[in-house]
Amino acid sequence: MNTGCYTALVTPFADDHVDQEGLDALIEFQTANNITGIVAVGTTGESPTLNWDEHNQVVETVVKQARGRCKCIAGVGSNNTREALFATEHAVRVGADAVLLVDPYYNGPSSLEIRKEYVSPIARAFPDLNIIPYVIPGRTGTQLLPEDLAMLFNEFKNVNAVKEATGDLDNMRRTRACCGKDFTILSGDDGITYEMMTDPEIQAAGSISVYSNVVPKAFSDMVALLSKGKIDEAKKLMKALEPLFNLVTVKTKEPTPFGETLVRSRNPVPVKHLMAVLGMPSGPCRQPLGKMTKKGMTIILEAARKVQAETPELFQPVSGFFGVDIDERLNNPSHWEKLCY
Repeated sequence: MNTGCYTALVTPFADDHVDQEGLDALIEFQTANNITGIVAVGTTGESPTLNWDEHNQVVETVVKQARGRCKCIAGVGSNNTREALFATEHAVRVGADAVLLVDPYYNGPSSLEIRKEYVSPIARAFPDLNIIPYVIPGRTGTQLLPEDLAMLFNEFKNVNAVKEATGDLDNMRRTRACCGKDFTILSGDDGITYEMMTDPEIQAAGSISVYSNVVPKAFSDMVALLSKGKIDEAKKLMKALEPLFNLVTVKTKEPTPFGETLVRSRNPVPVKHLMAVLGMPSGPCRQPLGKMTKKGMTIILEAARKVQAETPELFQPVSGFFGVDIDERLNNPSHWEKLCY
């Protein structure tokens, strides 16, 4: 995979079905705003709650609409290697450029098992397809380690990139040390993409991003500036984007009859709520994910208002493409009251 910004696309819903019209619009918005690629049905796309027919529908739509305009990556990961093989075969058949293979969740294989019983069979079965392991232990409860990743890279020429979402910079440095300079590391954390790309011991080549759903042009511009070594310009843009990066997970303390409890609204709950407020197709998350608390929505609104007040050009593509008044959307309670518990 080359350097660039890839959007981990949300899956919009309407009446608990995939919103096909909304999906078409989101893909068009991304391709119109200089995105390097689109990832269909990853974590942000709510892959755990899509059935396989829906999953395949989303992948097919992204490839059909975006192929030739940007890279198309299909999420195919599972905790079942057979399922992942079937999903990968479908991605190949419809023309995806690459697949994203999240570590097997819940059943907890070791890194050795992930390498031998999961990634290797898929890489071997599809030698002409780019396979991108997706390492996110906070979601999966397991982790493909740098040493096993390096062994995969040495054995299979099509396993030449990783989506790194450990949040552990030392792990990323170890990945670079093991895999060498020709291996591609992509950031899986919006908030540390700048650091990953500027750290000489990591040298990330770009990002698979959540908030490029909302600001694809700005995020792509930041990655492009970093790739060109224009650090000061990129840092200025990173600071403008920072309020949004802080919304990947929103934490609030909420009262209960038994005292306060922590509510942790994780991706894609905050980004889909912001998109709904801004008038973009998103729909609700699928259960068991739900709504934001009022405190959580306040955090989202304050961050978005800060961006709009200080760098309104970041939201201009949303305004122009979807025909919305950003200030009105951010200040009219009718746009968010029903989105909260």
